[in-house]
Amino acid sequence: MFYIGLMSGTSMDAVDIAIVDFDRKATLKHYSQLPISVEIKRKIRSINSNTPIQEVAETDHLLGKLFANSINKTLEHAGISATEIIAIGSHGQTIFHHPQNWKNSIQIGDANIICRETGITTIADFRRMDMAFNGEGAPLAPAFHRYQFQDEKQYRAILNIGGIANISILSNDKTADVIGFDIGPGNGLLDDWNFLHHQTEMDKNGIWALQGNINQDLFRAFTQDPYFALPYPKSTGRDYFNLDWLKQCLDNFPNVPPEDVQATLLELSMSSIASSVANFKDCQSLLVCGGGAKNPAMMNKLKELLPNIEVDTTERLGIHPDAVEAVTFAWLAYCRINNIALNLSGITGSEKPLLAGAIYSTT
Repeated sequence: MFYIGLMSGTSMDAVDIAIVDFDRKATLKHYSQLPISVEIKRKIRSINSNTPIQEVAETDHLLGKLFANSINKTLEHAGISATEIIAIGSHGQTIFHHPQNWKNSIQIGDANIICRETGITTIADFRRMDMAFNGEGAPLAPAFHRYQFQDEKQYRAILNIGGIANISILSNDKTADVIGFDIGPGNGLLDDWNFLHHQTEMDKNGIWALQGNINQDLFRAFTQDPYFALPYPKSTGRDYFNLDWLKQCLDNFPNVPPEDVQATLLELSMSSIASSVANFKDCQSLLVCGGGAKNPAMMNKLKELLPNIEVDTTERLGIHPDAVEAVTFAWLAYCRINNIALNLSGITGSEKPLLAGAIYSTT
């Protein structure tokens, strides 16, 4: 009996689906990536505070259909019946995350449709109970990282580079609380700036960024954003670090060539990650997952900035870096179905251990 983790991520590279078995650890039985149409990506990227509610509702419905169809295709390809799946953990697509004033986070991708069209109990809305108890609602992955990757032989950090970069600090003392937080931009701003100039989904392998030069004045302007100085726990999203944010920064730097902006954005992402890791003096290794793990410009830069720390990917620990987030949401579904409360106080700042996720079921 398996669980499914469903993730599309802030980068919207693909629909990631992991079919997972749980014993003492997560065992990945099948993993697939299915495409997201350019039309849906553009609909999601265009959502802002001025978007008519009808458009948001339409996109919510379309994503629910896409996610359900992707799961059904994956099960068929894997030769696994829906009756063998206990539950689906669906992250949904974040369109709003505001942990400060409103304490709210909105993910679309209608879980009712996923449940109906797959016939499988679906768990979604993982963040808002945590926020109701004064947590940040994010990141959630560090709780799974502790379950899966903590080791008494090594003090390590797990870094996810998606649209936003988040990190888990795993002490080799298993009695210590896990620390986790959103560092800031991962590849989201890089993707957006690249799309604006080339109409392609990403700067593959960081080739365009490597053609530019870092503009130190622009870099300093980027780093003056108050988010970087906030203490953890903290979280952010693409509704904050987006093209509007970037264009406001660039108002004072109108003559910086586009490739230099890209190079400077890469420096922002990697230097903020390196600074965060360096704050934990005992850290011995940094294991990377998410789309950034496949970007040699990012990985090489991290190795350059962290010469005394082993930099590798989570594949060394048995889970392909593309699959870690999807496996995380399979685990969150496993916890919710089995009424396992998550203690996220050291990660999100929530007041107490909580059951995360709402259950959608036809029975």
